[in-house]
Amino acid sequence: MESSRRLNKFLSESGICSRREADRLIESGKIIVNGKPGVIGMQVTREDEICYQGKAINKESKEVLLVFNKPRGIVCTGEKREKNNIIDYLDYPIRIFTIGRLDKDSQGLILMTNQGDLVNKILRAGNSHEKEYIVKVDNKITKKFLSKMRSGVPILDTITRPCQVKQIDEYTFNIILTQGLNRQIRRMCTYLGYEVQRLKRIRVMNFELGNLPIGQYRKATNKEMKMLNAAIKNSTSLPIHLN
Repeated sequence: MESSRRLNKFLSESGICSRREADRLIESGKIIVNGKPGVIGMQVTREDEICYQGKAINKESKEVLLVFNKPRGIVCTGEKREKNNIIDYLDYPIRIFTIGRLDKDSQGLILMTNQGDLVNKILRAGNSHEKEYIVKVDNKITKKFLSKMRSGVPILDTITRPCQVKQIDEYTFNIILTQGLNRQIRRMCTYLGYEVQRLKRIRVMNFELGNLPIGQYRKATNKEMKMLNAAIKNSTSLPIHLN
């Protein structure tokens, strides 16, 4: 028998909005259940017809989490106005969306799912989830540059958190961040007089890009999901972006 869930949880899992925002939509009469305005706390199943803005919302019965190697030039949005949007590029058979972002000029790992609750749990400020990148810059890397990057750089009216930085060759370094400021690595490098030529994300939390070809995706493994569930078990605080 189909299990029921609260209407706000159904909306969150469908990727429409957060549970808090779902409650506001329900209270304002914008969620229609079987032809009538929904009520806070009501139980629903996939058998119910649930509509928002005149369109039916269908929670996928099968939960999906993908590891995708995003090519440069693809934008992490579902906006149809953006011809290079990630949703059209991937053309996955069911409705999915990105967990966080990776800017248009960058390549590498982006997580994609149809689970709204999972998105909310991962994108939490208090968890300090690690994101690892390989970066190539236009000038030779110095000890001073590495030291400044590790200790913190003033960008966007704040100082970046201390992070791990390791030189790979004269122009390339590896960096592990635990925050997601907008275009953070590019801004940090610019402040120090460097320009990023190539930026590739190779890891988010316990998910690694490995040898996944550019433009291809794979499903998360059972081992990865087990580690993820342990990491977000006590997820709290406000959402941030996995830049």
